[in-house]
Formats: sequence, structure tokens, C-alpha cells
Amino acid sequence: MSSGPTLLIRGGHVALLDDDFTVLSDGAVAIVGNRIEAVGTAAEVSARYDGAEIIDASGKLVMPGLTNAHTHLYSALARGLVADIAPSSNFTEILEHLWWRLDRALTLDDVRLSAAAGAVDLVRNGTTTIIDHHASQVHIDGSLSAVAEPLDESGLRFNLCFEVSDRNGEEAREAGLAENERFAREVASRGGSSGARDSSPGSGGDEKRVGASVGLHASFTLDDGTLERAAGMACDLGVGCHIHAAEDVADVEDSVRRSGKRVVERLESFGVLGPRSIAAHCIHVDAREKATLAESRTIVVHNPQSNMNNAVGCADVPGMLGSGVLMGLGTDGFTASMFDEMKVANLIHRHQSGDPRVGHDVAARLCLHNNQTIASRLFDDRIGRLEPGALADVIVLDYDPPTPLETGNFGGHLIFGLTGWMVETVIIGGRVVMRGRELTTVDSRDIEARARERARDLWKRM
Repeated sequence: MSSGPTLLIRGGHVALLDDDFTVLSDGAVAIVGNRIEAVGTAAEVSARYDGAEIIDASGKLVMPGLTNAHTHLYSALARGLVADIAPSSNFTEILEHLWWRLDRALTLDDVRLSAAAGAVDLVRNGTTTIIDHHASQVHIDGSLSAVAEPLDESGLRFNLCFEVSDRNGEEAREAGLAENERFAREVASRGGSSGARDSSPGSGGDEKRVGASVGLHASFTLDDGTLERAAGMACDLGVGCHIHAAEDVADVEDSVRRSGKRVVERLESFGVLGPRSIAAHCIHVDAREKATLAESRTIVVHNPQSNMNNAVGCADVPGMLGSGVLMGLGTDGFTASMFDEMKVANLIHRHQSGDPRVGHDVAARLCLHNNQTIASRLFDDRIGRLEPGALADVIVLDYDPPTPLETGNFGGHLIFGLTGWMVETVIIGGRVVMRGRELTTVDSRDIEARARERARDLWKRM
């Protein structure tokens, strides 16, 4: 029998998300402190943890919490935006007419409330770890702390960076570089040199729940000197860079015009790539660039819903996976639901290829396997697994399907059955942050009410 604070999730189907997609019927997960200590049948595990607090998962599905590998919480208050926004005929116009206007209009209070509202949505949809890319190009100093505060309160696990760009001039560029360094050093000072820190009281002392990266916008808004300095800073800090890469053809054309090199080649020449760096999108990359991404062990993140919405194209996910690229799944701020993103990821590659044999395992591989690898790499720990010793990030869904749910067929349930609104319990690092669809760490109704008022003010300023 174990000692210490113990939580026992018992009954229902337990999906391990291992290589065989093992599903334990009438399973159980025992959590001690911030880690999973045992996984097995309800009978055998319950016998070892008499007296534990019980979460009854009978008739439900238990699985690891999800990771969103690339998102933008600063966009949370733009949902339903009513403002004088000119129609956009291409990607650069979308940035100029909408997103760059938004990030210049954000105050630190907007940033804080946007992150708080976004965190509520993420938890409700079963996401327990996020990698966020922040921009507020007028209010830069302290902005990452303004994002971190409400995320910390919510209980989420998160990695943050600030979007450095030359598009707003020297002062904003310098402030952006400084904000990345300030926040990364603060994180490291609390948790060592790994770029992650323990921020939760009672977490057991060894949990890294907050991480940092050096953020960059995209090659087409970054001068050579900025890329070189940012990459050097990341190296000195022991973290990676987080950048949008080849999202649109315009990025490629600009890179070739500036340097005679394609985007990935240009980034590689300045040391931006590497095993802790994230290149989001990578839609317009050639075979040589795919090889470079694989050889450098750079993380690539696919964001299909955003890419479709912006009409920028579809990344060659099967080709990149085949080239050995570690490719994960993100939402780019488009949605808080990784379940929705997985459904689209599963479908778009069949549609794109015109071949129904293509893409059947894309969603599961990117989100349920590679995102686990990405989060584990950035936080230097075991994340996204239901196995002894892994961090206890677990979700329970109200899902009792009318067909068998068993080892080997989880993928079919994932695409054709599961949705984010089914999530009813969320545990992060052993802490119950949502129970019965009610957040336990923050007042979600108050956050949403304040966000609605803040959004109106923001829209007027835009």
C-alpha cells in the first residue's frame, strides 16, 4: 500500500495511448503526489490503495491530457470581433488588417484577461499542456508574466515566448528580445537551466510546469541581425526558438529575395533550428528543407484549421513524417479543442491527396504520440502517458459509446466519437483543476464576464 496523498481514478475504459492503443476495460489509475504510480485493472489497483480519494469513472473514458503544440492566447478576445476590418485577399493582408492591428491594440490588462479566458477554454477541452506564442507589440515589457499569471492560476502546464519582429521598428524589436530573456531567466532561476520551473505549491518539488522559448515572428519580418541575436540568446539560455516558418508563399519569396535561400535554409544558417526549437506550419518547404528539419531535430507543428482558414495551403505531413521530422499538432489560436483539430488533421490529407488511404493515422500520430514527445522534450519529463512515473496529467470524458471500445480501435472512436465538450474531469500534475465540468482553480464565470467587457473595449480601440 502506498503512502502520501493518493487519488484513484477507477472504472470505465482507460486508454493508455501506447503504441498498441491499449484500452483497459474497468481500469484504474493511481496518482501519488504529482505522478502516476500505478495503472491496471480496477480490482488490482484498488486493492493497493485502500483509503485513496476515488474518482468514479464508470461508464467513462480515461486518457492522458492533451498538448497543444502551437497556439496564440492573445487572440482569445477576438472571437466574434466587430470592427472596421478591410477584406483580405491574401495572407499578408490578413496579418496587416487584423492580427497586427490586434496585437498593437492590446494592453497588459487585455493580455492578462485574454490568457485567463483562453485557459478556461483549454482546460474545458481537455488540454493540459500548451506551447504559446505571444504578441502585444506596444505593451511588451512584462507581457509574458501577464500571460503566465492566469495560466499558473488555472493549473495549466505551459511554455511561453514573445514574438520578436522588425516590423514595428528598433524599439519594439529590442523590447521583444529583452522580454524573452527576462522571462526565460526568471523561469530558469526557479527551476534550473532546463528552461522549465516548478510553480505549483505541493507539486512534489520535481515538477516543471512552466517553460520558456525565444519567440520570433517569421523570416519575412526579421532581419539577419535579429535572427542571429535571437538564436544566440536561445543558445545562451539553454532554450529553443519558436517561429512561424514558410506559412505562406510570401515568406519564401521574401527569404529568397533577402538571402538567396529558402526559409528553412535561412533559419538554419543563423542557428535558429534545433531540438528545442519549433517551426510552426512549414507548408511551403522542399525536400532539402525537410531533410534539414529532420537532421537538426527541429520540432514542426501542423495547424490545419488555421491554414485552411487563411487559404495558405496544406503542409506535407506524410512527407515530413517520412523524412524523419518530429511533427506535432497545434491550433494556432483557431480553437481551444485539440479533438476538433485532430478530426480536421485526419480529413485534410485524404482530401488533399484524393486518396482515402492517406492520413488515417495522422491525427493520432501527431497529437497522441508526437505531441507527447514534444512536451516531454521541452519540460524534461514524461508527459502525456498513463504509465508509472509519468506526470499525472489525466482527463476523464463522459463517453460510453454504443459500439465496443477496446485495444486497437481507439483511433476510430477518436475521429468519429470524441469531442472536447465530453471532458468532465481534468487533472494536471496530480491536481484536480476541473471536476464535473466546473473549474476548481479559478472562477470561470467571473473571468468570462470580465472578458466580454474587455473585448468590447478592445474592439473599439481597434
